[in-house]
Amino acid sequence: MPITAAASRLGTSAYSNVNANTRVELRPNATKEDIENVIRAVYRQLLGNDYLMQSERLVSAESLFRDGNFTVREFVRAVAKSELYKKKFFYKNFQTRLIELNYKHLLGRAPYDESEVIFHLDLYEAEGYDAEIDSYIDSQEYQDNFGDNIVPYYRGFQYYSGARTVGFTNLFKLYRGYANSDTSQAEGNLPHLARNLAKNQASVILSPSGNTGNWAYFRASNDVAPGKCLGGSYGESGRIYRVEVAAIKGAGYPSVRRSSTAFLVPYEQLSAKMQQIQRTGARIVSVTPA
Repeated sequence: MPITAAASRLGTSAYSNVNANTRVELRPNATKEDIENVIRAVYRQLLGNDYLMQSERLVSAESLFRDGNFTVREFVRAVAKSELYKKKFFYKNFQTRLIELNYKHLLGRAPYDESEVIFHLDLYEAEGYDAEIDSYIDSQEYQDNFGDNIVPYYRGFQYYSGARTVGFTNLFKLYRGYANSDTSQAEGNLPHLARNLAKNQASVILSPSGNTGNWAYFRASNDVAPGKCLGGSYGESGRIYRVEVAAIKGAGYPSVRRSSTAFLVPYEQLSAKMQQIQRTGARIVSVTPA
């Protein structure tokens, strides 16, 4: 089923017609160029579109793949178990964040509910990191969708057997557009879906930055400044802006950074407030009319 025009404006148009002609697959009698395309596609998918330096490439695994000793599935496994993958997503992330990314990178979708996350938390605690990775790649779901020779891709933007509507909204919260990467999102290494999965709620879809002429990276928690300013008059112009901030440092000891907070600021004070925020080392991630 193709993605609707409205959905494509969220940056998902690159996946609107994923089929046998557009997905990356290693076919019989593949040329050297075909093999290199598969290698690039695996890195792009598993590293969440993050930049890969030449010195970081997995030379041994690539060589085994080029020589025909690895299938695509085994090359995917090698990348997911590599020190490269661990440095980007395992060592510095919360365990639940790693599970979100494993679903995205290896199965092409987001977790549907909290039970899926709990299963993988228990598996990791009982059997370790390698067993956690194998559980995705050796699953029937992986076999049915990718087999031995297809590079995993984002299935969550399409309708498929067993799909849930919540899969689209949850995946978009992890995805954030084709030009984005999994190491550069404003929420950082915090879990992106924990709150919604715990409440059994669908994630809110917020358009990527620039889509509506405003900055818009992610929606803050419910305990911060409201999204709209109702009533009253502020400043000479009467215009109020909502400034959303990530990683702002709280007062006192110990030094703790909140995942997000927001301020309602009159237009006349907007520049000064933004400078004040930036001096604290926090990141301004959204400026929208209130």
